[in-house]
Amino acid sequence: MTTQNPAHILIVDDDPNHLKTLQTIVRGWGYEVTVVDDGAKAVESVKARPFALILMDVRMAQMSGIEALLLIKQYNPAIPILIMTAYSSVDSAVEVLKAGAYDYLIKPLDFEALKISLVRALEHSGLKAEIAALKSKQGAEYELENIIGKSSPMRKLVEMLAMVAPSEATVLITGESGTGKELIAKSIHHNSRRKDHPLVVVNCAAITETLLESELFGHEKGSFTGADKRREGRFMQADKGTIFLDEIGETSAAMQAKLLRVIQEREIQRVGGEETLSVDVRILAATNLNLEVDVKIGKFGDDLFYRMNVVTLRISPLRERQDDPPLLAQHFLEKYAKKNHKQVKGFSPLAMDMLLKYAWPGNVRELENVIERAVILLPDEHITEKELPVTITSSYAEKSEWVAPPPPVAANRPLEEVEKEAILATLNDSGGNKSETARRLAINRKTLHKKLKDYGIG
Repeated sequence: MTTQNPAHILIVDDDPNHLKTLQTIVRGWGYEVTVVDDGAKAVESVKARPFALILMDVRMAQMSGIEALLLIKQYNPAIPILIMTAYSSVDSAVEVLKAGAYDYLIKPLDFEALKISLVRALEHSGLKAEIAALKSKQGAEYELENIIGKSSPMRKLVEMLAMVAPSEATVLITGESGTGKELIAKSIHHNSRRKDHPLVVVNCAAITETLLESELFGHEKGSFTGADKRREGRFMQADKGTIFLDEIGETSAAMQAKLLRVIQEREIQRVGGEETLSVDVRILAATNLNLEVDVKIGKFGDDLFYRMNVVTLRISPLRERQDDPPLLAQHFLEKYAKKNHKQVKGFSPLAMDMLLKYAWPGNVRELENVIERAVILLPDEHITEKELPVTITSSYAEKSEWVAPPPPVAANRPLEEVEKEAILATLNDSGGNKSETARRLAINRKTLHKKLKDYGIG
């Protein structure tokens, strides 16, 4: 048991001798201990300061352990409470556990059993807190106010999300690859009435046509080679929750007809089965294709399109959201600096200018990958153009005629050395034309010839 940050335990018992004994033993195990002799005092102590665990007797003169337990659980249900009783019976055990006790112990206490119960209760409590914190953190990512972007398109998108998410409407999410369609789908689910039920994600383009039907609707045993048992599909897994059909534009006409029936009837049939199964799901779909064009050319069914197109959310490409790259870049910088245990302060002005002027054909996904790479390669505290991929630096050079700055000149270098380098560089840039070199250096041709001779430049 570590004593660096010992758990603080409250012990409650109206027997002073027993209370003293417990205090001494539990302290000896490395815990911080506070003792009180009454249930009412226990309630007040809990309200005054936090405790990791409470060890409490049942029968006390002023307020019983059960009464105190109920009041404490109302105030803070997360505190594990171990109840001590000298009256062992099934009824008493059921009573204390129903009231919310973590466990109960029989007097006279087996101190080894008490120690084990303390450790288990504290571990359980810590795990619950960890899980709750993790869920909170995960959920926070999908809170509408935490969607990153202050550009006009993103503000309009978040406004639409706020209206659409609580509804039961089928939603079609459109946008180029890498714009964050899955993130938007998860945000809709998280902010809907179905958030406590499953969100099932299916990439329709990643599953072959022959397997997609079985994946979505399930199959009966023996319905095809390898089907050695009945399998539930993704729609049944999503029952009472949400199913997200990504890249729905890649599905075949036959699959589109089956999806249309699900949307209309909320019914499915397993492959190889005759039973009709009802499903309660909200359907979200996404595509990077222009389905309106695909409908016109007969590539995508118009019935399915209009059934899905109750609400369409378009995510603008990053190149149309000029205000967002700096915010996203900083977000990813913090994320990957933490992940890679690096101290990164920010971006150099030139590096940020490059990020702002880049077209981002891969959208937010490309930006995230660029920042992750830069953080990994970073030898210093600021990301510079040196950590950015050549696609970005070369694009910037083409647009701005930027060239990498020359290495800094040391203050103690001889003037003649610096002058010679300048002449050589200018002569090279002028293609060996001495007249042009003299013009660029703002000296006459005679002076240039003299310096070339002095520096041994042929």
